Amino acid sequence: MNGTGNQRAGEGDRHVPGRREVLLGGLALGAFLLTGCNQRRATTTAGSPTSVSVSNGPIYGPGVAPPPFQPRPLPHPSGGGSVAMMPRNAWTRQGIARPRECYDMNGVRRITVHHSAMDNSSLRSQADAAAHLESIRSTHVRNGWADIGYHYAIDPQGRVWECRPSWKQGAHVKDQNENNLGIMLMGNFEHQRPTPQSLDSLQRLLVTQMRTHRVPISRVYTHREIGRSACPGRSLQGNMVAMRSRGGMLAQAVADAPWLLA
Repeated sequence: MNGTGNQRAGEGDRHVPGRREVLLGGLALGAFLLTGCNQRRATTTAGSPTSVSVSNGPIYGPGVAPPPFQPRPLPHPSGGGSVAMMPRNAWTRQGIARPRECYDMNGVRRITVHHSAMDNSSLRSQADAAAHLESIRSTHVRNGWADIGYHYAIDPQGRVWECRPSWKQGAHVKDQNENNLGIMLMGNFEHQRPTPQSLDSLQRLLVTQMRTHRVPISRVYTHREIGRSACPGRSLQGNMVAMRSRGGMLAQAVADAPWLLA
């Protein structure tokens, strides 16, 4: 959630250093609480924006134009077409603003669904959604966070947008960001309903990530289920409950993988 949420969360969640990190001097630890659905900011000295490598190419630093991008298809788990997966360079030229404060994910063991808590009625085009994401990223960085807090975002037309690299710890639930993949739907679902297109894409993305990381359905949460928040809004919360229930869309989509139904 961005802006109007009642939950504070942590960019600097506690991180247990490995032997290599200890030998290198350890990690910087977090600090100031900020308003919004997301984050407590870390107090490590800010670094300048840099390019970092991602699976589909580099994240480009300020002033460096990215090459033309091509959306990748996100197939439906049971067939029936695909939706567009928009790479990060489709919406920003900026790299991670504070890479030293962006901890490694060290594996995904759970997934959390959010809303942006911002009205989505003006988000009609791809350009609208891209500008919306850049606005969220800029706000998060101004608040002192390493980057946009979410790993993926979904717009009302059902496009899926890559946000923070998925191997980097996000900043979307206070004290619950380690090993936690954050997915945000654009909209305020206390007052709106998610579109059928966005719900279809959410299901596809959840199934893809569950299969990729072997995350069972019992570890697919909404923000309010693991943090003190109204996120993801009453309407999306109801959709998530139905989707995960026995016979629900998400449960049906992973029925061929019994370990994901645990």
